[in-house]
Amino acid sequence: MERNVKAVELRELWCLYKDEGDEQARERLVVAYSPLVKFIAGRRASGLPSHVDESDLISYGLLGLIGAIERFDPDRDIKFETYAVARVKGAIIDELRSLDWVPRSVRARARDVERAHVALETKLQRAPTDEEMAEKLEMSVDDLRRALLEIANSSVLALDDMWTFTDPEGGSQISILDTIQDPGAVDPESEAQASELKDRLADAIESLPERERLVIALYYYENLTLREIGEVLDVTESRVSQLHTKAVIGLRSRFVL
Repeated sequence: MERNVKAVELRELWCLYKDEGDEQARERLVVAYSPLVKFIAGRRASGLPSHVDESDLISYGLLGLIGAIERFDPDRDIKFETYAVARVKGAIIDELRSLDWVPRSVRARARDVERAHVALETKLQRAPTDEEMAEKLEMSVDDLRRALLEIANSSVLALDDMWTFTDPEGGSQISILDTIQDPGAVDPESEAQASELKDRLADAIESLPERERLVIALYYYENLTLREIGEVLDVTESRVSQLHTKAVIGLRSRFVL
């Protein structure tokens, strides 16, 4: 982004827009940060059905970007890109939810798989294997893996869900980042909750089977695509998607327990 718009110019644009309400400055900020929207939309599109157009996701994300620019406080001790990512993702997710393109049968299957995972993990005190999950759901391992792939292709959220909550007044999804008011004032309760959440998430990831833990690390921390992870693990992209879905279900079950 800053290859096209220098950092100094960005600061000037922020000052023009925030201090003087210059609408042209706002438009130039939208253009400057639009590659971020394209990147996020591209990542989202890779896990969605083929009929979901990436250009539509970009349009939804641009609305989130505009909202982020309007609400962002440059005096905060936080990079705009960090703040905007949550807003752009939220705008895309909200619009996809409103379209309700996921078949009811897939939603029901996802609930069944998640309940089975919770029950088995409670009983076994570890992450269940594919074979144990299949037996619990009274299906073959191949059918389970096909179900995991269907769930993966219909999932809009993954670990991002754990870092957002619903505004009780407006009903919209809010990122934890949006609640930061003053970087110089530490709220002990918020700090304790955030620390506990991170610890729980770290423990949950550590409890995953090795291959699922590796998929999570490569996808979320190394930013590899599913295809690239498949090359690392020497498995197909579909198998990586199955492992990712199973890992996310396992992590969510730990937060339900």
